[in-house]
Amino acid sequence: MAVRGLLLDAGGVLIGPVGGRWNPRYDFEQVLARHVPGIPDSALPAAFAAGQALLDSTSGTADRTDYHRAILQALGIAAPTPEPLAELDQPAAGLPVEPYPEVRDVLARLHADGVPMAVVSDAWPDLDDLFGRLELRDFFVTLVISAVLGCRKPDPRMYRAGSDALGLSPADCLFVDDDPELVAAAVRLGYQGVTMVRDPDQAEPPATRWIALLSELVQ
Repeated sequence: MAVRGLLLDAGGVLIGPVGGRWNPRYDFEQVLARHVPGIPDSALPAAFAAGQALLDSTSGTADRTDYHRAILQALGIAAPTPEPLAELDQPAAGLPVEPYPEVRDVLARLHADGVPMAVVSDAWPDLDDLFGRLELRDFFVTLVISAVLGCRKPDPRMYRAGSDALGLSPADCLFVDDDPELVAAAVRLGYQGVTMVRDPDQAEPPATRWIALLSELVQ
């Protein structure tokens, strides 16, 4: 069946992290040094793993302050002062993410062709503002954000909120995500699906349909 609308994950599909990591944000070490100097770099990997464990353990989207507090506690800061947590909760001085090179042109082409699009992403609430700062927001009918909706993919409500906003049935929508399990969940719900594998040399491509660039959707 022909695709009439697109549901696109954000991270790994449309945007990537400045500095090469998603969490914590790229300037975490600089913020930490301002408030708690003397933490050795060798202690950071285990602390970052503790923060990731918190993210992975929540059924919804974890509170950002709780995430940073988990990292600080793993660094031996059992009762962090409000200042570093407050600074880490504010937007970074520079954008923490950037669009992949082909994304802006592809979105502009799809938008000009009248293809309705929605972002469906497990993310914190400031994703909408972030897309505005990246000048990507106007390409999308809506941004379905887990922290706002109160659930995460593969909860059917995430996918359905996207297709409902486009006014389309699941079968008319193509869902694109860099997690093949989330794509498979969408397919089971009646959506069309494709997995984004941006570096096939570093990751084993899934057995199902996959692409390496967003531009492959318009070829």
